[in-house]
Amino acid sequence: MYTKENITAYFLVYVDDIILTGNNSDFLNSFVKNLNLRFSLKDLGPLHQVLGVEVITTPGGLFLSQHCHINDLLHTFSMTGAKEVNTPMCTTSAVTLQDGSPHFDPMPFQKLVGAMQYLSITRADVSFAVNRLSQVMHSPTERHWTALKRVLRYLKATIHHGLYLRRGAPLTLQAFSDSDWGGDHDNGRSTTGYVHYLGPNPISWKSTRQKSVSRSSS
Repeated sequence: MYTKENITAYFLVYVDDIILTGNNSDFLNSFVKNLNLRFSLKDLGPLHQVLGVEVITTPGGLFLSQHCHINDLLHTFSMTGAKEVNTPMCTTSAVTLQDGSPHFDPMPFQKLVGAMQYLSITRADVSFAVNRLSQVMHSPTERHWTALKRVLRYLKATIHHGLYLRRGAPLTLQAFSDSDWGGDHDNGRSTTGYVHYLGPNPISWKSTRQKSVSRSSS
Protein backbone atom coordinates (compact mmCIF):
# COMPACT_ATOMS: atom_id res chain seq x y z
CA MET A 1 0.00 0.00 0.00
CA TYR A 2 1.31 3.42 -0.92
CA THR A 3 0.99 6.23 1.59
CA LYS A 4 2.15 9.83 1.72
CA GLU A 5 4.70 8.81 4.31
CA ASN A 6 6.64 6.33 2.17
CA ILE A 7 6.47 7.91 -1.27
CA THR A 8 8.14 10.94 -2.72
CA ALA A 9 7.40 11.53 -6.38
CA TYR A 10 7.88 14.42 -8.76
CA PHE A 11 6.30 14.99 -12.14
CA LEU A 12 7.82 17.50 -14.55
CA VAL A 13 5.81 18.17 -17.70
CA TYR A 14 7.33 19.63 -20.91
CA VAL A 15 4.54 20.05 -23.50
CA ASP A 16 3.91 16.35 -24.21
CA ASP A 17 7.00 14.98 -22.40
CA ILE A 18 6.82 13.97 -18.74
CA ILE A 19 9.71 13.19 -16.39
CA LEU A 20 8.78 10.90 -13.51
CA THR A 21 11.13 10.59 -10.56
CA GLY A 22 10.70 9.33 -7.01
CA ASN A 23 11.96 7.02 -4.29
CA ASN A 24 9.55 4.11 -4.96
CA SER A 25 9.94 2.30 -8.30
CA ASP A 26 6.84 0.12 -7.72
CA PHE A 27 4.67 3.19 -7.33
CA LEU A 28 6.14 4.83 -10.44
CA ASN A 29 5.56 1.67 -12.51
CA SER A 30 1.98 1.50 -11.25
CA PHE A 31 1.45 5.17 -12.06
CA VAL A 32 2.73 4.74 -15.62
CA LYS A 33 0.54 1.67 -16.11
CA ASN A 34 -2.59 3.48 -14.92
CA LEU A 35 -1.77 6.57 -16.95
CA ASN A 36 -1.41 4.40 -20.04
CA LEU A 37 -4.99 3.17 -19.55
CA ARG A 38 -6.27 6.72 -20.06
CA PHE A 39 -3.77 8.21 -22.49
CA SER A 40 -1.63 6.89 -25.29
CA LEU A 41 1.96 7.12 -24.09
CA LYS A 42 5.39 5.68 -24.72
CA ASP A 43 7.70 4.87 -21.81
CA LEU A 44 11.26 5.75 -22.89
CA GLY A 45 12.82 4.16 -19.83
CA PRO A 46 15.56 5.81 -17.74
CA LEU A 47 16.10 9.49 -18.43
CA HIS A 48 18.97 10.22 -20.85
CA GLN A 49 17.88 13.39 -22.63
CA VAL A 50 15.12 15.98 -22.37
CA LEU A 51 14.69 19.04 -24.60
CA GLY A 52 18.30 18.93 -25.73
CA VAL A 53 19.71 18.51 -22.22
CA GLU A 54 21.69 15.31 -21.79
CA VAL A 55 21.34 13.60 -18.42
CA ILE A 56 24.14 11.32 -17.23
CA THR A 57 23.55 9.33 -14.06
CA THR A 58 26.56 8.82 -11.80
CA PRO A 59 26.91 7.18 -8.38
CA GLY A 60 27.09 10.64 -6.85
CA GLY A 61 24.26 12.37 -8.69
CA LEU A 62 23.28 13.69 -12.10
CA PHE A 63 25.38 15.49 -14.69
CA LEU A 64 23.45 17.79 -17.06
CA SER A 65 25.14 18.78 -20.30
CA GLN A 66 24.24 20.58 -23.52
CA HIS A 67 27.39 19.77 -25.47
CA CYS A 68 25.39 18.45 -28.44
CA HIS A 69 23.54 21.78 -28.66
CA ILE A 70 26.85 23.65 -28.51
CA ASN A 71 28.29 21.40 -31.21
CA ASP A 72 25.28 22.11 -33.44
CA LEU A 73 25.81 25.86 -32.99
CA LEU A 74 29.48 25.56 -33.88
CA HIS A 75 28.57 23.77 -37.11
CA THR A 76 25.65 26.08 -37.96
CA PHE A 77 27.78 29.21 -37.63
CA SER A 78 30.93 27.68 -39.15
CA MET A 79 32.92 27.98 -35.91
CA THR A 80 34.19 24.40 -35.57
CA GLY A 81 37.73 25.49 -36.44
CA ALA A 82 37.69 28.69 -34.39
CA LYS A 83 40.42 29.44 -31.88
CA GLU A 84 39.36 28.74 -28.30
CA VAL A 85 39.38 31.36 -25.54
CA ASN A 86 39.33 31.14 -21.74
CA THR A 87 36.67 33.78 -21.03
CA PRO A 88 33.27 34.44 -22.65
CA MET A 89 33.86 38.21 -22.92
CA CYS A 90 36.80 40.53 -23.36
CA THR A 91 37.63 42.22 -20.05
CA THR A 92 39.28 45.30 -21.55
CA SER A 93 36.44 46.68 -23.71
CA ALA A 94 32.77 47.10 -22.83
CA VAL A 95 29.83 46.30 -25.11
CA THR A 96 28.10 49.56 -26.08
CA LEU A 97 25.16 50.19 -28.39
CA GLN A 98 27.08 52.63 -30.59
CA ASP A 99 30.67 51.47 -30.96
CA GLY A 100 31.52 53.11 -34.28
CA SER A 101 31.68 49.88 -36.31
CA PRO A 102 29.34 49.13 -39.27
CA HIS A 103 25.94 47.62 -38.61
CA PHE A 104 25.56 43.85 -38.90
CA ASP A 105 22.65 41.76 -40.21
CA PRO A 106 20.38 41.30 -37.15
CA MET A 107 18.90 37.94 -38.29
CA PRO A 108 21.90 35.64 -37.60
CA PHE A 109 22.79 37.71 -34.53
CA GLN A 110 19.31 37.30 -33.02
CA LYS A 111 19.24 33.61 -33.92
CA LEU A 112 22.53 32.94 -32.13
CA VAL A 113 21.59 35.02 -29.07
CA GLY A 114 18.31 33.12 -28.76
CA ALA A 115 20.12 29.77 -28.97
CA MET A 116 22.61 30.89 -26.31
CA GLN A 117 19.82 31.98 -23.97
CA TYR A 118 18.63 28.37 -24.00
CA LEU A 119 22.16 27.28 -23.04
CA SER A 120 21.84 29.14 -19.74
CA ILE A 121 19.80 26.16 -18.47
CA THR A 122 23.08 24.43 -17.62
CA ARG A 123 25.71 27.11 -18.29
CA ALA A 124 25.44 29.90 -15.74
CA ASP A 125 28.95 31.03 -16.71
CA VAL A 126 27.68 32.61 -19.94
CA SER A 127 24.60 34.27 -18.45
CA PHE A 128 26.16 37.74 -18.14
CA ALA A 129 27.66 37.73 -21.63
CA VAL A 130 24.42 36.56 -23.26
CA ASN A 131 22.34 39.04 -21.27
CA ARG A 132 24.62 41.93 -22.25
CA LEU A 133 24.66 41.03 -25.94
CA SER A 134 20.89 40.49 -26.03
CA GLN A 135 20.50 44.19 -25.15
CA VAL A 136 21.97 45.22 -28.52
CA MET A 137 20.41 42.60 -30.79
CA HIS A 138 17.89 45.10 -32.24
CA SER A 139 20.79 47.01 -33.81
CA PRO A 140 23.96 44.86 -33.78
CA THR A 141 27.28 45.96 -35.21
CA GLU A 142 30.27 44.02 -36.46
CA ARG A 143 31.96 44.41 -33.07
CA HIS A 144 28.89 42.97 -31.39
CA TRP A 145 29.03 40.02 -33.77
CA THR A 146 32.71 39.51 -32.95
CA ALA A 147 31.86 39.57 -29.23
CA LEU A 148 29.07 37.04 -29.77
CA LYS A 149 31.39 34.73 -31.69
CA ARG A 150 33.82 35.00 -28.78
CA VAL A 151 31.17 33.42 -26.55
CA LEU A 152 30.98 30.57 -29.06
CA ARG A 153 34.77 30.22 -28.95
CA TYR A 154 34.58 30.02 -25.16
CA LEU A 155 31.83 27.40 -25.38
CA LYS A 156 34.00 25.42 -27.80
CA ALA A 157 36.78 25.41 -25.20
CA THR A 158 34.37 24.31 -22.44
CA ILE A 159 32.00 22.17 -24.52
CA HIS A 160 31.94 19.33 -21.97
CA HIS A 161 31.22 21.58 -18.99
CA GLY A 162 27.79 21.27 -17.43
CA LEU A 163 25.78 21.20 -14.25
CA TYR A 164 26.47 18.49 -11.67
CA LEU A 165 23.71 17.87 -9.13
CA ARG A 166 25.03 15.95 -6.13
CA ARG A 167 22.82 13.62 -4.16
CA GLY A 168 22.83 13.00 -0.44
CA ALA A 169 24.05 16.46 0.56
CA PRO A 170 22.38 18.58 3.28
CA LEU A 171 19.63 20.69 1.69
CA THR A 172 20.74 24.05 3.03
CA LEU A 173 19.45 27.00 1.01
CA GLN A 174 22.01 29.71 0.25
CA ALA A 175 21.83 32.79 -1.96
CA PHE A 176 24.57 34.99 -3.37
CA SER A 177 24.18 38.23 -5.27
CA ASP A 178 26.31 41.05 -6.58
CA SER A 179 26.02 44.04 -8.88
CA ASP A 180 28.21 46.53 -10.64
CA TRP A 181 27.65 50.27 -10.52
CA GLY A 182 26.66 51.94 -13.76
CA GLY A 183 28.23 49.19 -15.84
CA ASP A 184 26.00 49.93 -18.82
CA HIS A 185 27.74 52.85 -20.52
CA ASP A 186 24.72 53.57 -22.74
CA ASN A 187 22.29 54.52 -19.97
CA GLY A 188 24.19 54.33 -16.67
CA ARG A 189 22.22 51.37 -15.35
CA SER A 190 23.78 48.66 -13.19
CA THR A 191 23.71 44.90 -13.72
CA THR A 192 22.67 42.51 -10.98
CA GLY A 193 23.57 38.83 -10.80
CA TYR A 194 22.47 36.16 -8.34
CA VAL A 195 22.69 32.42 -7.79
CA HIS A 196 20.75 30.20 -5.37
CA TYR A 197 22.16 26.95 -4.01
CA LEU A 198 20.29 24.05 -2.43
CA GLY A 199 23.09 22.29 -0.63
CA PRO A 200 26.04 22.26 -3.08
CA ASN A 201 23.74 22.43 -6.11
CA PRO A 202 22.95 25.66 -7.98
CA ILE A 203 19.21 25.66 -8.69
CA SER A 204 18.52 29.22 -9.87
CA TRP A 205 20.63 32.01 -11.34
CA LYS A 206 20.25 35.16 -13.38
CA SER A 207 22.11 38.17 -14.74
CA THR A 208 19.93 41.16 -15.54
CA ARG A 209 20.13 44.91 -16.03
CA GLN A 210 18.45 46.98 -13.32
CA LYS A 211 15.31 48.92 -14.27
CA SER A 212 16.46 52.24 -12.84
CA VAL A 213 19.70 54.20 -12.51
CA SER A 214 21.42 53.70 -9.14
CA ARG A 215 22.73 57.00 -7.79
CA SER A 216 24.85 55.31 -5.13
CA SER A 217 26.91 52.12 -4.89
CA SER A 218 24.97 51.20 -1.75
